[in-house]
Amino acid sequence: MSQSTDPAVPADQIAAGYAFTGPALDLGALLWDGTCLPDRQIRIPLAMLNRHGLVAGATGTGKTKTLQLIAEQLSANGVPVFLADIKGDVSGISAPGTTNDKIEERAREVAQKWEQTACPSEFYSLGGIGPGIPVRSTVTSFGPVLLSKVLQLNQTQEQSLGLIFHYADTKGLELFDLKDLRAVVAFLVSDQGKPELKGIGGLSTVTAGVILRALTAFEQQGAAEFFGEPEFDTSEFLRTAPDGRGVVSVLELPAVQDKPQLFSTFLMWLLADLYNDLPEVGDLERPKLVFFFDEAHLLFSGASKAFLASITQTVRLIRSKGVGVFFVTQTPKDVPADVLAQLGNRVQHALRAFTPDDAKALKATVKTFPHSAYDLEELLTQLGTGEAVVTVLSENGAPTPVAATRLRAPQSLMGPVGAEALDRAVKSSLLWSRYAEPVDRESAYEKITAEQAAAEVKAEEAAAAAEAEKQAEQAQKEAARGARGAPKADPSLAEQVVGSGLFRSLARSIGTQLGREISRSIFGTARKRR
Repeated sequence: MSQSTDPAVPADQIAAGYAFTGPALDLGALLWDGTCLPDRQIRIPLAMLNRHGLVAGATGTGKTKTLQLIAEQLSANGVPVFLADIKGDVSGISAPGTTNDKIEERAREVAQKWEQTACPSEFYSLGGIGPGIPVRSTVTSFGPVLLSKVLQLNQTQEQSLGLIFHYADTKGLELFDLKDLRAVVAFLVSDQGKPELKGIGGLSTVTAGVILRALTAFEQQGAAEFFGEPEFDTSEFLRTAPDGRGVVSVLELPAVQDKPQLFSTFLMWLLADLYNDLPEVGDLERPKLVFFFDEAHLLFSGASKAFLASITQTVRLIRSKGVGVFFVTQTPKDVPADVLAQLGNRVQHALRAFTPDDAKALKATVKTFPHSAYDLEELLTQLGTGEAVVTVLSENGAPTPVAATRLRAPQSLMGPVGAEALDRAVKSSLLWSRYAEPVDRESAYEKITAEQAAAEVKAEEAAAAAEAEKQAEQAQKEAARGARGAPKADPSLAEQVVGSGLFRSLARSIGTQLGREISRSIFGTARKRR
């Protein structure tokens, strides 16, 4: 390893930059001029872990072991840890490590007192896919920005999805799972629902179709399992064990590692949810939680401006909530500049320069470091497995000198635990009974379905009443037409006699005569007798 010819920056001066007075994590021993110097220790102040960090390096250079090393010491200092286990090889942190010649040699080189240690651990899975306590989110909690990212919607479609969430919220339509969201989208483009959004822009049928198709494809990936109740309370990640050590929460992701955009976005939800729930605490002697975000490049790939703005804001502000975030990826250029600027602690493993693109990435990485006593462009291609270039924030917040470091060996098992041991750990957890079984409460889907059913019944009743009224009117009209067109019956014999002219003349004569007789009888007059 080459070093600068400037004698003003000797190894002792580099090491002096890591001589902290407060609690610190031990990373390893300084490398200078090709020699490991065990009496010059490289460390990270515990209070500075909420200033975030980056662990980077090519595949196979030891990034996962670095995570394990840092997580073990955080736990030992009473700090809870969250780890995303993409490949399934981090579960060994729950079991004591086993020694061998390489570990013993490494311990001697870096002045490490190696003792096999197991960390108190909990294992989680996304929605119960794979081993682990199911971690679920409601659609409402996940929100339109993150959901747009995972559905790969464009800006216009993302804005429309935000409008849908706004409508559901104002109407009291709970979006717990994906069928709730689908029901609201379908309703808003129906004849009954179209007027609902007319005053605030409306929802086009084309955009609704895109969203519904994206939701269908999302469900086919098994995503329906991730959304629903009981929703996971992210404060579970902040627990400590009875002996005061921080609990290491391991999210097992091998079962969904072929869906990188899904799990990376879901990890962002976990972080955003913590940010929303935690109070402001400022700088603490030790963080409340340190969150390791593995395969970070997957999170930023194809991200919209709104999504990147959300990540940047969360990373910038969550520091004051006592949470540190470490992004783990291959090169710093995988992380947007605005996010990278927030990462005060750096552990850079070896990079390769086999291709022109590799060489370009190497030069870009070197530029992200402060002035160094090393020739970093050469050094970063010569680092061995378990070695890294380190710079962190000192206790007063200033960057420490760049230090090539031979890292310590983790004291827990460097590999996965057996499937049976993992299953026992999951089922014996007190959280298993709380989150294992899904719950399907009444929400938007049930409410809209019930309203549509009631509307259909009402429409059928109205149609039946209208039909009955129509039939009654038709019957009346037919009766009236029948009455007017019926033939008159022939008169009876009595009717013929009474109606004849002779009868009417006789009746008048009789009537006149009878009238006279009655008048005489009443008024006392009588015919004179002759």
